[in-house]
Amino acid sequence: MAEDNYVRIEVGLDGGQVLSVLVTAESAADLEHALNASANSTIALESQDGALHVVVPRVLYVKRFAREGRVGFGH
Repeated sequence: MAEDNYVRIEVGLDGGQVLSVLVTAESAADLEHALNASANSTIALESQDGALHVVVPRVLYVKRFAREGRVGFGH
C-alpha cells in the first residue's frame, strides 16, 4: 500500500499511554465511527507495522493529523 494511503493518528488511553501511529485512512475512519457509536468492543487498526488492537472504551481521545507537506521536488 502506498504511503499516501496512511494517516497519522494519536490515541490517548486512560492509563496515560499515548500511541502515535500511521494507519490506513479506512482504519482511522473505523475508529472514529466506533468512538461515535460508544462501542464497547475492540477494534483492529491496520498500521504500517501490522494490526494494532485497541479497546474502544479505554480511548480518551484521538487526534488525526492533516497530511504533511513535503519539501523539495517530487510528484
